[in-house]
Formats: sequence, structure tokens, C-alpha cells
Amino acid sequence: MEIEKNGGQVHSPKVPLKFVIEGKEYETCEQYLTGAELKQLAGIPLDTELFLSISKPYNDELIENDTRVNLARPETEYFFVKKKLHFTINGVPFVWYKQYIRGVQIRELGGISPSDELYLDIPDGWNDDFIEDDEIVDLARPGVEHFISKPKQKEFKIIVNAREKAWSQATISFEQVIVLAFGSYDNNPNKGYTVTYSKGPKSNREGSMVKGSVVDVKNNMIFDVTATDKS
Repeated sequence: MEIEKNGGQVHSPKVPLKFVIEGKEYETCEQYLTGAELKQLAGIPLDTELFLSISKPYNDELIENDTRVNLARPETEYFFVKKKLHFTINGVPFVWYKQYIRGVQIRELGGISPSDELYLDIPDGWNDDFIEDDEIVDLARPGVEHFISKPKQKEFKIIVNAREKAWSQATISFEQVIVLAFGSYDNNPNKGYTVTYSKGPKSNREGSMVKGSVVDVKNNMIFDVTATDKS
């Protein structure tokens, strides 16, 4: 179809130009797009390397963010990313273009409710790995990482002096640990207590507690408590 305008001059409308990024077809009426514009179309981070596929035996062409690509050349242009990592969130596959991802980014991608907790699925009956929002996860480890969400735990299982105890609060105090260990807390100045812990959440992985201190609790957290008499 031809369109007449500008004093009788006849112009043919532009036929959209087709190109492919990471296997998905796109169209544009612009002859030139920059590398940054191509990445934005495909949702690829700007600091990720994008390549134009070149027939063998020649090397594929690296497209910088400010490179202007002519999309009107005879053949369809195919763009791709060499480094990309795959993972799943609650069974749904995702692609990430960086080695690392934060817990909060996994939450956003998977639409995980704030009332749920995020875990890295660990197979063969081992405990799943709890992922905190500010935790950085390495996606380049062998295999595909599978993330799952679970309702927040209302009761924790902690280990106090090698004995399993149930705990229903997000934190625990020095005095509460001692009560779990010995059944009561003796405030006598001649009575001394030592409390150490390990396998805690990121906020307090391991360490010691003193009178009046409070730490965050994680499932399967371990506490070792000793009592001494100074009299």
C-alpha cells in the first residue's frame, strides 16, 4: 500500500524490521538501535555482554551499549548472551545474567509474600537452607538452584546442651537460654553462666551471650550453656 502526502509525493510505509534476542523475536520501525536499547527490550542488565551471532568461521560480534546496530541488513540479526544462569522459584524457571543474586531479588521475581520465608531446596532429606533478604546467593555453583517458599515458622527447634527444645519466639535472651538449659535462672551474684551459640541466622551466626543480651533465633540453632559457682 502507498500513502500520498506532502504535495502529491508518494511514500511506501516502513515495513517493521525483525530481529531476535535470546530466541525471542522483536520488531521495530527504527533502522538503528543501540546495544543498550536492545538490552532494555529484552530485560537484560546493561552490564551484561550482548553478542551478535556471526556465521562461522568468524567470531561473534560483541555489541557495546553505545554501539548502533543496523537492523535493515538483508538477513535477520540474532543477538544472544553467552553467560546466563538458570534457576527455579517454586518450580517456575528463571534466567539471571549475573553470578550473584540477593534474597530480596528472588522474592521479587517469584512474587513471594512477606508472610512466607525463602529457602534453597536441599535434596536427599537434608534441611533446606534459609535465605535472608539481604543474603547474596552464588548461582554459578554446579547444578541448577531451586528456591522454594514456605509459611513462616511459628515454632523453632533449637538445641540446648545437646537436647532438642521447642521455641516460639523470633529472639531469645541470655536468661531464657539458661532456663531452657537448667529449668531456672539463679540471679545470685555468686552464680555464673557461660552461653555460646552456633548455626544462627546471618545476623548472629555464632558467638557468646552475656546477661541481658538477646539474639535472633533460627531453626536448629545450637546453644551450649555452663554454670559455675563462685562461692
